[in-house]
Amino acid sequence: MNEYRLIRLICLMKMKIDKTYKITLIGDGAVGKTSIRRSYLGETFKGNYNLTLGSDFATKIMQVGDLKINIIIWDLAGQPRFKAVREGFYRGTKGALLVYDITRKDTYENIPQWIMELLKNNRKQKVPMILIGNKSDLRGSLYKTIPSEHGETYAEELGLWSGFDVPYIETSAKFGDNVDQPFETLIKQIIKTDQMKTIASYLQGNL
Repeated sequence: MNEYRLIRLICLMKMKIDKTYKITLIGDGAVGKTSIRRSYLGETFKGNYNLTLGSDFATKIMQVGDLKINIIIWDLAGQPRFKAVREGFYRGTKGALLVYDITRKDTYENIPQWIMELLKNNRKQKVPMILIGNKSDLRGSLYKTIPSEHGETYAEELGLWSGFDVPYIETSAKFGDNVDQPFETLIKQIIKTDQMKTIASYLQGNL
């Protein structure tokens, strides 16, 4: 852990945090997961592709209503050779951002495999999810892109399967378009799910 992260963690420990939630960015390699995370955190977009080695993480404090939320964002490498490394980082995930590249059909078709990998390594728990079609700035270019309707339809199917509302959001990490929306929407859904579980436990006499 570098010095900056250590100092940041110490600062977080001193702050009054109401909740801490772990969210995970998953999807094939080079779909833009790291760029989305960097853009959300206000960091500069890097045009050259840097491979994520296994996993990386970042933290951010959010104010949601009266709650001060600490989100830990885990960014998992998408290349198949990192599968064994990834498996240890899923546990404790409270929400997932499923990312594909709208110019690469295979990254869209591989999303179900990522969901199954998440379930397998997170005690088979279904969690709130957001489906993200990244690189929206390439629509209308020379690239053949996956229609938005495909993402919207699949998000609806995921919602029926999971029991959660699964929005479909298109982003451009390069220009920062819509990168905040998936994180903010996901955190609100996680909070709602957490509150519903607390109410259910109370009604069952477990609190």
